[in-house]
Amino acid sequence: MTTIPRTGADVLGLAPVLPVVVVSDAEAAVPLARALVAGGIPGVEVTLRTPAALSAIERIAAEVPDAVVGAGTVAAAEQAEAAAKAGARFLVSPGCTPDLAAAMIDTGLPFLPGVATVSEALALLERGITEMKFFPAEAAGGVPFLKSLGGPLPQVRFCPTGGITPASAPTYLALPNVGCVGGSWLAPADLVAAGDWDAVTALAREAASLEC
Repeated sequence: MTTIPRTGADVLGLAPVLPVVVVSDAEAAVPLARALVAGGIPGVEVTLRTPAALSAIERIAAEVPDAVVGAGTVAAAEQAEAAAKAGARFLVSPGCTPDLAAAMIDTGLPFLPGVATVSEALALLERGITEMKFFPAEAAGGVPFLKSLGGPLPQVRFCPTGGITPASAPTYLALPNVGCVGGSWLAPADLVAAGDWDAVTALAREAASLEC
């Protein structure tokens, strides 16, 4: 059984790539998680973008002990609470407000709050939070932006997400302030719909081999 993350740093350390998955049918959740784990990727970020998301988190938490399931796209306090009750082991938000940060802290779960500017990162640092999601990574400045933050904010580490591909991931992972990247390419909608779990495992195995 995979060790449960206790801190944001633990979440960043799960694997080089944190899969960002959209589950439209909860029946696909367990085989999807098993396929990712089989490829060496234990972390699974289930985005709260569909009605099936919370059920998917519940099923993975109950039936795939080697997976570390988290909730992504947490955009409101009530979503943080619901995800925790469903069995999420970590939370990820696309952005962060003081109220949302407080709600995620209240769950007791590790979390990666989203930032896209230096001021947003500083606001989280004031709360003692040093692990963050950088989103939308490519649109918000990508690798050059993260490089520029290494000097003034050396204590912050990021999970950049948004527009990252298998080709660009290694460039991000080479940065000292990047712990992992978020990637939707590990569970493309067509493979999930077709139930092609072997193909998902192959994608996960390639992602797990990336250096960070």
